[in-house]
Amino acid sequence: MRTILVTGGAGFIGSHFIRHLLKTYPDERVVNLDKLTYAGNLENLRDVEKRFSKRYRFVQGDIADKKAVEKLFEKEKPVWVANLAAESHVDRSIHDPEAFIRTDVFGVFVLLEAAKKFGVERFLQVSTDEVYGVAEGEREFREGDALEPRSPYAASKAGGELLARAYYETYKVPVVITRGSNAYGPNQYPEKFLPVVITNLLEGEKIPLYPPGTQIREWTHVFDHVSALDMAMRLGTVGEIYNFGSGEREQNIILARALLAKLEKGEKEVYLIDARPGHDARYALNCSKIRKLGWQPKKRLHDALSELVAWYRDNEAWWKPLKGEKGYKEYSEKHYAEH
Repeated sequence: MRTILVTGGAGFIGSHFIRHLLKTYPDERVVNLDKLTYAGNLENLRDVEKRFSKRYRFVQGDIADKKAVEKLFEKEKPVWVANLAAESHVDRSIHDPEAFIRTDVFGVFVLLEAAKKFGVERFLQVSTDEVYGVAEGEREFREGDALEPRSPYAASKAGGELLARAYYETYKVPVVITRGSNAYGPNQYPEKFLPVVITNLLEGEKIPLYPPGTQIREWTHVFDHVSALDMAMRLGTVGEIYNFGSGEREQNIILARALLAKLEKGEKEVYLIDARPGHDARYALNCSKIRKLGWQPKKRLHDALSELVAWYRDNEAWWKPLKGEKGYKEYSEKHYAEH
């Protein structure tokens, strides 16, 4: 039975990825290594723990802890590694970049060293479209384009994937790299744009918006996101990079208005906050390379918004405690003050 080590598996994308693997491949087991920072939540995997108890194991630990990582590799002997562990919120990276460098760069180094030492057969390094910087005009970024990150988060992710690429070239560690667009879906921590809008409106609060609101993001549902990761991990060519995104690009203000309408609210519920330094105006990916492997997104953004609203409405017991935590309140007061 093949063992897959998934790092960051208690987070939003990681938990969906683990569920996808265990449901799809009954002859594989998954070990989940997660530090359980503020965005890691084992409640995301309670169903997995019950349903797949014989093929799933959780280990709390830090990918930047060399001794702990080597001990885990020695014990579990993973054949494949999928690195989804990351500090991932741009706003937080602006005010605390050190944590991002530790996890997103040094942590990747530690994992690559272990992969080299223990001879893993496949190493998936999960990156982001933000490493490219701004997609001006109608441009769509391709995998060979220059990296021009504009935030500490984007720079840390670029650093991690460049290390992975170097370990492939120098040591022949069998690395595959993905650069995905903005993910959305159930269980997303309520600091991200869509959960902030939905949960604030459900609580009768106004919604913060970075000016001018016309920033464009490419949105990929988390179910499609994890299927892309899986396909790249299994079918991707070692040493290659794969973009993936839905092709659905929308302005933040348009999405906010759509959610306001679904919750029967008006634009008076929107307020502007201070502009984010280095805020990218537009992201867009050319995804022809991964589509040649057979990947196709299935979820449509505006159709899925109703499902998303319903999920957050039905799962207040999941997100309300998170928003009630001291750290979240301090973060909101710091970042979402009205301009």
